[in-house]
Amino acid sequence: MDFNKIVNKMCKKWWKVLFKDDIFELIDPEKKNSYKNKLNKVIYRLKAENVIINLKAWVYIIPEEDDKKLNKIDLIEKYYWKLLKKYITYYVWNNYYISWTKSLELHNKNYSVSDKIFIINRDLNKKIKFGSYEIVFKTISWKKDGKKINLYSKFSNFITKKDIENIEFKISCLELSLLESAIISDTENGFDFSLINRTLKKYSKVLNSEIFYEIGKYKYIMSFNRLKELSKNIDKNLYKIFLDIIKKNWWLFIGEGLRGI
Repeated sequence: MDFNKIVNKMCKKWWKVLFKDDIFELIDPEKKNSYKNKLNKVIYRLKAENVIINLKAWVYIIPEEDDKKLNKIDLIEKYYWKLLKKYITYYVWNNYYISWTKSLELHNKNYSVSDKIFIINRDLNKKIKFGSYEIVFKTISWKKDGKKINLYSKFSNFITKKDIENIEFKISCLELSLLESAIISDTENGFDFSLINRTLKKYSKVLNSEIFYEIGKYKYIMSFNRLKELSKNIDKNLYKIFLDIIKKNWWLFIGEGLRGI
C-alpha cells in the first residue's frame, strides 16, 4: 500500500480519533509484515503533511481544516468525548459505566468537560492523563466475611445510556449517581453539596426507592447518611427511606468508616 492510499482511507473515517494500532490496521493485510518497521516513518510523514495531529504519545486526530489553527489544549477539549469513548472501548469495551459527580452532572444536562472522570468497570484500575484531564478506570468491591467481592455485575444493572455529541455512553442511574457523588474520598474536592441538593429537590418524587434499597445492601452507607441529612428538609418520605436503609445495613459503617468509600 502506498502512502496516498493510507491517506485516502484515513480521510474516509468518521471517527476522527486514532491510536497507533488503528493506523497500522489501515495497511493492506498482505503488506502488514513489510510495514511493521516502517510504521513510525509513515506516522512521521502523516504528521508532517498535517494529515494527523499528535495529541499525546501514539494518540492522534484526523483534523478538520479549522483544527489546524487550534492549539493542543483546545483540540483535546474539542475531541474530549471522542477521546474518552476511544479509551473506554480500547481498555474495557462495553463493560463500564461513567460514575461519580460527572454522572450526576450528566443527569442534570451538564455536558461540560471534566478535569477528572471515573469509569467503573469489572477488572481495570488505571489512570490515563491527556493534557490537564484524567480518566480514572476503577473497580468496585465490598468485603463479606473477610473476602473481597467484585460488585460490577450487580451495579451494572443500575445504569442508563446517554448520548453526548452523537456518541452513546453508559452512566450510572440517577439513584446510584447520587450515592457516588456523596462520597468523600477526594480530599481536595470533597463533594458537590449544591449539585446534590439541587438534584434531590428536582427529582425527589421520581427516585426509585427499590434501587436505593438494593444498593444499600452492599455499599455507600456513609452516602446514605449524608443524603438522609440533606433530604430532611426537602422530602420527608425520602428522608425516611434513607433512614430505614441505614437501620437495615448499619453494619456497613464498620467497613466504610469515616471516608464513606
